[in-house]
Amino acid sequence: MASKTYVLDTNVLLHDYNCLKAFDDGDVGIPITVLEELDEFKKGHDQLNYNAREITRQIDELSGGENGSFKELFRKGISLGEGKGKVFILTDVKFREGFADKFISGKEDHHILAACFNFMSDNPKKEVVFVSKDVNLRLKARALEIIARDYQIGKIKSAEDLFTGVDTMEDMDESSIDVLFQKKKISVEDFRKDTDSASIELKPNQYFLLKSENKEALARYDQFEQQITLVEEKEVFGIKPRNAEQTFAINALTDDRIKLVTISGTAGTGKTLLALAAALENRKGYKQIFLSRPIVPLSNKDIGYLPGTAINKIEPYMQPLYDNLKFIQNNFNEGSDKYDMIDELQKREKLIISPLAYIRGRTLSNVYFIVDEAQNLSPHEVKTIITRAGEGTKVVFTGDIYQIDSPYLDSESNGLSYIIDKLENQELYSHVTLKKGERSVLSELASKLL
Repeated sequence: MASKTYVLDTNVLLHDYNCLKAFDDGDVGIPITVLEELDEFKKGHDQLNYNAREITRQIDELSGGENGSFKELFRKGISLGEGKGKVFILTDVKFREGFADKFISGKEDHHILAACFNFMSDNPKKEVVFVSKDVNLRLKARALEIIARDYQIGKIKSAEDLFTGVDTMEDMDESSIDVLFQKKKISVEDFRKDTDSASIELKPNQYFLLKSENKEALARYDQFEQQITLVEEKEVFGIKPRNAEQTFAINALTDDRIKLVTISGTAGTGKTLLALAAALENRKGYKQIFLSRPIVPLSNKDIGYLPGTAINKIEPYMQPLYDNLKFIQNNFNEGSDKYDMIDELQKREKLIISPLAYIRGRTLSNVYFIVDEAQNLSPHEVKTIITRAGEGTKVVFTGDIYQIDSPYLDSESNGLSYIIDKLENQELYSHVTLKKGERSVLSELASKLL
């Protein structure tokens, strides 16, 4: 065995079923209690259920299946591939002296930790690292002098330094702004003549607030035309932008050349509302509008606690999407064409609101696909969603990277942050961070001070 061994918690395997490939510099130990916990997750249609089944299959295939050398999995371990370490199951999960006096029995987490403690005690010359997404369990591990780390794959360096999609250029040449208003675009060369913009690294579909002494203009670096283009205020299905960032967001949401858009911001900034209004405005260019969000119950209450059929259970989690739809509809008089159109689109299933679990295995072609609360998705989950996109599909992720309900994600490891960090230089992608709350004065106050 290698000189370093990583002992994995259950949440790591559920977070990323390819995690066994991530540890190139050591062996991987899996406590047998982890296998028991994976067994509890195997049934169901959510991403966690899929991940549990997939990682169990991988472990079975590594051991050779029914006719394989499964005994080695519980002894010396089985190779993870050429140049890699081995994977093995830790079966000793008993509470030994030095452990039993610190932790109570009966908790599966403690048995997982005991497996790591026992292995470290039996192999004093090895560097043993406990890997878990659970902060509390990592703290407990350190109390036993075990090195404990978060699972780093998919984590970005800093949420504070994430690309916002918007830059403000002060002291612009007023003549450049005049040309932009007259011709609707200026060359990159003319843009760079300004001292403030000479050294800036232009990113595809990046937005700018241009300011001279007396004038202001909204602009975008149009990657497709290789020019700086004027961004004009645009109303979408009765919704008008209330600030520059919302104007930028509508521009990205309604440009069919941009196939992937992320909109981030705190509560009340209009993320979901703008995305839905833009989808309705552009409905003729798509076969279907699909709205979805992950089901993340609060207070750890499972969906099974709710009464009724599967549809009845899902509706409370989808209610914020229906609320935004109703808000847009109420901008029009009852009985008007656009008011009735929203009801008609739902009846004809041209506009569908559904949980994310229902898209697994589907290819979504020519669809305007909005994923709300994307900060509650893992990097692997957002990759799964984007790879569902067929020809002609536009995918929009909205969310607040600091408002996370999942216990094993944070501002640097969630799927929304991951997309922003990895795709900011891609021409098919655009991002806008909304900063000003527009829901109400009270909402804005709470967002800032509470």
